[in-house]
Amino acid sequence: MSNLIEVRDLRVSFRVGKDEVFDAVKGVSFDIPENTTVALVGESGSGKSVSAMSIVRLLPDNAIIPAESRVMYGGHDLLKLPVERMRELRGKDMSVVFQEPMSSLNPVFTVGEQIAEVLRIHMNMTPRQALARAEELLAEVGIPEPKARVNAYPHELSGGQQQRVMIAMAIACEPKLLIADEPTTALDVTVQRQVVDLMAKLQEKHRMSMLFISHDLGLVGEIAKHVIVMRNGIVREAGDTGQIFSAPQDSYTRALLACRPRLDARPRRLPVIDDIVNNRPLATTEREPKPIDGPPLIEVSGLRKVYKLKTGLFARKEVPAVEQADFVLHKGRTLGVVGESGSGKTTVGMMLTRLTDPSAGRILFEGTDLATLNPKQLRDWRRRIQIIFQNPYASLNPRFTVGQILMEPMRIHGIGKDDNDRARTALGWLEKVGLPATAFGKYPHEFSGGQRQRIAIARCLTMKPEVVICDESVSALDVSVQATVLNLLLDLQEEFGLTYVFISHDLAVVKYMADEILVMNKGQIVERGTAEEIYARPTNPYTQQLLAAIPRGYERKAA
Repeated sequence: MSNLIEVRDLRVSFRVGKDEVFDAVKGVSFDIPENTTVALVGESGSGKSVSAMSIVRLLPDNAIIPAESRVMYGGHDLLKLPVERMRELRGKDMSVVFQEPMSSLNPVFTVGEQIAEVLRIHMNMTPRQALARAEELLAEVGIPEPKARVNAYPHELSGGQQQRVMIAMAIACEPKLLIADEPTTALDVTVQRQVVDLMAKLQEKHRMSMLFISHDLGLVGEIAKHVIVMRNGIVREAGDTGQIFSAPQDSYTRALLACRPRLDARPRRLPVIDDIVNNRPLATTEREPKPIDGPPLIEVSGLRKVYKLKTGLFARKEVPAVEQADFVLHKGRTLGVVGESGSGKTTVGMMLTRLTDPSAGRILFEGTDLATLNPKQLRDWRRRIQIIFQNPYASLNPRFTVGQILMEPMRIHGIGKDDNDRARTALGWLEKVGLPATAFGKYPHEFSGGQRQRIAIARCLTMKPEVVICDESVSALDVSVQATVLNLLLDLQEEFGLTYVFISHDLAVVKYMADEILVMNKGQIVERGTAEEIYARPTNPYTQQLLAAIPRGYERKAA
């Protein structure tokens, strides 16, 4: 089999200051054979996206690539082609599907116009021909009612549909190479399954090569024929998918495979990268569910939320987000809430904290109905029930230092004698979550995603809460960082007797964390039970569908 792309000794650096240069890729070499899917795998900062974007010359202006680096395609070095020639190749011979479709799609143009633009530029079609072809492409990628959707704007589509539009745009000119850069990271497990299956089908149908970039080895094992594992700008291991999964040679590859929670085991602690790389002994004992001790801490009954949307000058439309939710929280236990986007799980969490007011129902916290309290009465209760949001980039004030971020809620709630006392408390929590004391005076942008989530956890715990709502709090993290944060949450629960509501669309993570699980679909709780019961004997078709969509790596592909 001949190679479509040959990358040789690729080195990429970035100017980050007047005299400072950061080496992102350090002599990487790999091939992309024709009509084959190759996966680039690694954590954030490993250099995988920089390597891929070097192929299509989409790096920022401060990138430096030395003359000896080569990216060969059709006998030409892409790194040395004139800009005009590269512009012709991009879109026609090579296309990219990016991670976040809403950042890639223009919000003021319809999706049909955006697909048609590619066809007009690269295929010399007339506007009428291009729009007709755009409709055909929407049908090919599985968009329902393509004739109507061709005139829709990006915000009118779901996240999965937006990503399908990006795929339609990428394959419009039938490219020889499709680069998919973390195309499913932000998607629900079922939508992720649909997108991965769609890309595999399109790759086979159009006989194109695909470079699939991800940090999740379980996912790429289902779609790729070859896997390249990167860390710190170098290739740690490369080979056929079966070889990588059955007999990984490099300790880092073994670590990536081991970090993700498994469905068949619940070890007391998840292994992290350093455990595997440094050959530390791993936890062998199983983590037992926490026993139910005493009466419920929180009892929720008849909880309902209806949003009223304006549809005309005087017309209003009611959209139910949560319908008749009933459940209890017991002290020291974890309640998992799973479901796709729009299922109502986050709305439940927001109502528990009264960041969203319920339309009906009761939230009894030690006999007090939180649903009926006014803002002044809620103040003391809010200290006892805290929330960790999904995105630490958005939930931390970029103008505050970490010390100010941790001390502000304590100051508001009158915790601590003075600022010196509060500062000592903040430093103590930084130590608890594994951050150095020097973090106190730094700003959020100086930390990685995993470190920012630790800061968000520390801020939450400065209130000494009894209940913590974890709203997709690890979904944006690499599998290795995710394992570290999950271990931290379990350690804190053990030490302080915390009660968690763990909201996620990642069923493997929920199974590892939760003692009891609620499955939500379209605002309703469709199934409930212990983690073992739900995963071993799901009774609702929706639950069965969610479980079937979980990435299981090479074992599913082989089957």
